[in-house]
Amino acid sequence: MAVSGRTRTNQPVRAGLALTGVLLIGTNLRVAFVSVGPLLADIGRELDFTSAQAGFLTGLPLIAFALFSPVAPAFAARVGLDRALWLSLALLATGTVFRSMPLPAALWIGTILIGVAIAFLNVLLPSLIKRDFPDRVSQLTGIYIAAHSAVAALGAAVVVPISLAQGTGWRLALGIWAGLALIAMAALLPTLKGDPAPASGPGRTPKVRYRSPWTTLLGWQVTLFMGLQSLAFYILMTWLPSIEHDQGISETTAGLHVSVFLLVGMVSSLLTGGLLHRFRDQRPVAVFGSLLATAGFLGLLLAPAVPLLWVVISAAGAGSLIVTALSLFSLRTTNHVQAASLSGMAQSVGYGIGAAGPVVFGFLYDLSGDWTLPLAASAGAMAVCCGMALLAGRNRVLPEGPRTGTTRSA
Repeated sequence: MAVSGRTRTNQPVRAGLALTGVLLIGTNLRVAFVSVGPLLADIGRELDFTSAQAGFLTGLPLIAFALFSPVAPAFAARVGLDRALWLSLALLATGTVFRSMPLPAALWIGTILIGVAIAFLNVLLPSLIKRDFPDRVSQLTGIYIAAHSAVAALGAAVVVPISLAQGTGWRLALGIWAGLALIAMAALLPTLKGDPAPASGPGRTPKVRYRSPWTTLLGWQVTLFMGLQSLAFYILMTWLPSIEHDQGISETTAGLHVSVFLLVGMVSSLLTGGLLHRFRDQRPVAVFGSLLATAGFLGLLLAPAVPLLWVVISAAGAGSLIVTALSLFSLRTTNHVQAASLSGMAQSVGYGIGAAGPVVFGFLYDLSGDWTLPLAASAGAMAVCCGMALLAGRNRVLPEGPRTGTTRSA
């Protein structure tokens, strides 16, 4: 899939393959697990789930993201970035099919495989963009975020009708998304032919020198920014319908507002991707997105009579923040290997924070009996995100340091 570092013959073709790969991988990053939510009631009835089991099923991919994201860079260093992405897509297709099989524990095992596969894809895709499109990081990040948001919204909208069509049921409605991974695998096959040999083989190349982001202050600033922006998204996705319902809004309207949130977020991602590279550094965009997210929580707290306004503002902030956070993995590093390392760190800790957010939000609601305390705490977290935006958005890169691993040339 790489363009740089290889022969320049047929460069437009190689660039086209790389761009196609980015977009096809992007379409697979969310739909396989967000499509579970609309079918959760049907799954629970058939398998006799408790509420805790149902909640654990939806949270399991986030747990996998947190646990397995740090493993992805080492995996890519061992087998090659292109092969690692292709094998992750294969794992995603396998998990999606296995999840739908009527076998004991298949639902849980398949969901874990899906979580691991998407964790790897999440981490390695920014590294791919850093390697193949170093001058178009923010634009391509915005495009693939918009792509996976659009496909996820489509998936959430069609899974229920598919499950009801001629009694096909929830298993087929979830299993069909393996097709997206298979399409991506087929399209990326030509890129594997030129993929360099593993680091332990005869094609081994010199080690890439970089300092681990786990030992740098900038690495932690980017990581906390990633975690806090994901906190806002997952809190709103989990609790927004309940907040609006308690304010007298019907379930149908609340569901429509979730769709508006996803649509506005998609547009915001595209706009941010187009704007981010125009600034000397990323502080203006990062701070503005954080302020929008802060305003969204404060609006739901202080002026709940106009919830759609705050949904739009929150979505604009969330869509902008995710593109900025993912772009920083490439913009704050000197090579694609270091980008993968920072991506693994930030997504591991970040998704851990994101997964904990809805739980803490619910705990604060149970503790106080209304939405005031959790919304105020969320607004406070977004204020901290503004501070992290100022730090992580500065125009600097992680330092190079001792040799920390072996990789292969791209």
